[in-house]
Amino acid sequence: MTIRIVHFINQFFAGIGGEEKADHRPEVREGAVGPGIAFKEAFGEEAEIVATVVCGDSYFNENMAAAVDEVISMMENYRPDLVICGPAFNAGRYGIACGAVAETVVNRLGIPVVAGMYPENPGVDMYKKSAYIIETSKTAAGMRKAVTPMARLALKLARGEELGSPEEEGYIPRGIRKNQFAAERGSKRAVEMLLKKLEGEEYTTEYPMPVFDRVAPAAAIKDIKKAKIALVSSGGPVPKGNPDRIESSSATKFGKYSLQWLDDLNPGNSETAHGGYDPVYANEDLDRVLPVDVLREMEKAGEIGSLHEYWYATVGNGTSVANARRFATEIAKELNVAGVDAVILTST
Repeated sequence: MTIRIVHFINQFFAGIGGEEKADHRPEVREGAVGPGIAFKEAFGEEAEIVATVVCGDSYFNENMAAAVDEVISMMENYRPDLVICGPAFNAGRYGIACGAVAETVVNRLGIPVVAGMYPENPGVDMYKKSAYIIETSKTAAGMRKAVTPMARLALKLARGEELGSPEEEGYIPRGIRKNQFAAERGSKRAVEMLLKKLEGEEYTTEYPMPVFDRVAPAAAIKDIKKAKIALVSSGGPVPKGNPDRIESSSATKFGKYSLQWLDDLNPGNSETAHGGYDPVYANEDLDRVLPVDVLREMEKAGEIGSLHEYWYATVGNGTSVANARRFATEIAKELNVAGVDAVILTST
């Protein structure tokens, strides 16, 4: 019997459009669409993509509960044996959409799911325990390399076959540990790994530890009354109208905005672009997110040297580590050139 598969993709890969069409509502199309053509070739006669469900990245992330229900309802009508999501590569909003769909398919429909993402896609950490996520490259240039392992794993899951390790199958480790029997006892394996480590030889740990960035604290400011202070925020504070169109989730950009002649942020000159918290109180008085009013008072009272003439803003909601690191690097360079002594970082 042919395996029935439903494929979930975003508006870009469906050929609808880019960011200008990211508010596209969910729709379903018969058969394979976009990258589904490559999957169709990889499956051969064993499986068929019976339908493709499409949803815009912005629509999904800004209406997640409703979007999930719409998408799953469309999928149910085709009685799939398995669902494929993406691949989303390093596209943050797309990855989160794929992950949310995958999690709901597993929990609500009780069938397996295979997705594809770059390891730093925020969707990985959020949903890796819910579905198998094949590791992909950063961009769609790696589409063909992503399709082959995704299709292979999908067929194994649909057949009910036993899976190998993440390294063998190509999926990102899910943080789920299972007991298994080994040829050598644990103490012997541990000593062998220790000896290899001492000799500088390669070895594979059986218990990989998380890696965290270590940031050395900066030296204390000697005289705060002479210091130039800058404001940087991931809480989404932007001028009224969000001129740079910073995304409400999974931001791909940051903004730089002038504070010249500004002593106060109010509904007439500013708002938040953030989609991860209730914006009502922030939009009533954006100084709650970016304390321009208080810093101006401190500046006039001589409690600080000066407030830097620009503020920098982005949205931290679902933003990938890679993008956040890039934003920080670019902003830090500008602040150093401007002679800024300290930065106040605000969030939500």
